[in-house]
Amino acid sequence: MPKNRRLIIILLLLVVVTPSFAKIFYSKNEAMVLAFGEDAQIENLSLFPDDQQMATIQKDAKVKLDSGMFTFYVGKQKDKILGYAAIETITVRTKPETLMIVLTPAGDLRNVYTLAFHEPPEYQPPERWFEQLNGKPLAELDFSKGIQGVSGATLSTRAAVNSVRKVIALYLTMVKKQSNN
Repeated sequence: MPKNRRLIIILLLLVVVTPSFAKIFYSKNEAMVLAFGEDAQIENLSLFPDDQQMATIQKDAKVKLDSGMFTFYVGKQKDKILGYAAIETITVRTKPETLMIVLTPAGDLRNVYTLAFHEPPEYQPPERWFEQLNGKPLAELDFSKGIQGVSGATLSTRAAVNSVRKVIALYLTMVKKQSNN
């Protein structure tokens, strides 16, 4: 009987203890250094799109916006804009993925960094996968237009492309138009 009891306790412990896949790669401060360098000054740019802007962003990005407030981080050095960054957290399957999407001063995609990934590691697209997105215009950020998927990470790659599309559409609709005024 004691042997069976030990086996039952071990089985119960295995059932109760759920595996944790959460992986945090960079803090927000580390991410800003990664995006703009150690000497950059970072300014927050809060964006509150009106209904017409929301409709334009959703149409251009081909995603539904779940918020009416967005923050861009503007990297500057001696009043020269180094670029823009947005931190996006999205649910992949059931758990979140946090990406930092970095744009050039002209609004072109420069880099995408995974800041945190809470799904199992095999669902995470490799960093080199994100490189194919760099420099592509919004209209070409689509799997039907040459973006290669990753076997086993379909939901992650789709979520990432949607986040990139959203950030670029936000830039084009709000930031670029603001800086032109």
